[in-house]
Amino acid sequence: CGTPFCQSFTGCPLNNLIPEWNDLVYKNDWKQAIERLHETNNFPEFTGRVCPAPCEGACVVGLVDEPVTIKNIEYSIVNHAFEQNWIQPRIPQNRTGLHCAVIGSGPSGLACADILNQYGHYVHVYEREDEVGGLLMYGIPNMKLSKDTLRRRINLLEKEGIEFHTNANITDTESIKLKESYEAMILCIGSTIPRDLPSDLPGRDLNGIHYAMEFLTNNQKHLMMNKQTGDLNSKWDANKFINAKDKNVIVIGGGDTGCDCIGTSMRHQAKSVINLELMGKPPPTRNEEINPWPQYPKVYHLDYGHEEVKARFGYDPRNYNISTKEFVGDSNGNVKGLRTVQVDRNFNELPDSERVYPADLVLLAMGFTNPEKEIMSALDINLKQNNRGGSFTIDATPKDYQTNIDGIFACGDCRRGQSLVVWAIAEGRGAANNVQKYFKSMGYLN
Repeated sequence: CGTPFCQSFTGCPLNNLIPEWNDLVYKNDWKQAIERLHETNNFPEFTGRVCPAPCEGACVVGLVDEPVTIKNIEYSIVNHAFEQNWIQPRIPQNRTGLHCAVIGSGPSGLACADILNQYGHYVHVYEREDEVGGLLMYGIPNMKLSKDTLRRRINLLEKEGIEFHTNANITDTESIKLKESYEAMILCIGSTIPRDLPSDLPGRDLNGIHYAMEFLTNNQKHLMMNKQTGDLNSKWDANKFINAKDKNVIVIGGGDTGCDCIGTSMRHQAKSVINLELMGKPPPTRNEEINPWPQYPKVYHLDYGHEEVKARFGYDPRNYNISTKEFVGDSNGNVKGLRTVQVDRNFNELPDSERVYPADLVLLAMGFTNPEKEIMSALDINLKQNNRGGSFTIDATPKDYQTNIDGIFACGDCRRGQSLVVWAIAEGRGAANNVQKYFKSMGYLN
């Protein structure tokens, strides 16, 4: 390409050296290809599976034909490298004596920890769940990202010297102690508060209405049983398991999380699956006036969950321009249906469009509004209010990722807002590099 837009700001957030490793694969130089891939991406085995590939939307070839299958090539490179045992622990030869606390072990936390460790610092990662990985472990289903793939990388990071602390729920008191014990603290706590429907919506308190991550997380923990003994590897409360088997399932909200709820419900053998979206149906092809190349194409397509419903039931589960008016329940307080109305592009209700969908299980997949604020309150960290519905993020700019408190940084969804795994990795790398600059400015590395 004359100008590889795939690695520009409209393409890959990591600025992956895509033309270089594509060419190396073409020349059958796979070992050099993985080295170039790892130059910018700590975890290509994750992004090669779960990334929506904005790089392909910005591909120059896509102007005249189908874009290059960059995501598949990336995954092939890293898979081949693991098969050839080329990816080995990189243990730092020298240690600086500086200690860093990374709070959260999702993609931003893991990327940040990896870079800081390679700089030679002692890195401790604190995770409140019983397994490392955050969203990668308990938020993304197995059919998209195998947990063996995740654990393989975590084992590498441990061998390289990173210390992971699980079941470490950092309270306000604990956060103050950590701040005093480490030269730098990096908050990678995600954006975990889910967006909800209005609390005064009739029937919102009925049984059978759950947040998407409640459903996905408990499903994942249920699957992590020891296959030999039948015991639960994870500390899972059986009473929390949400089963979609033989139920009419309604998923409210689209996006990746909504699709994961659809796919998981299909694996539970749901009776039916319907997806309600407030927004309108995307066009079949790119609208060049409002969505020009090389922006990510906002076009109609079937993701894996939609394809599975269509194969099983014969229809695309998505219903567009639908607003929920009421949850209908039975005499025992269980949800049995949704009363909805169709809306126009300005969200005005259309006359004579009311409909009742049968529902035994409703999953709310409408995104996330903000991180939990206990740590920020305890440490007096400034927050930045956003425009949409009172949501907020940690106030730290991408220039240096520093908060208003000296030595405390923030990255990932808690700083940027809900986003993609590839963006979280980019944020973690950026924060780690700025921690290194901070150490130099403080004279710690002289």
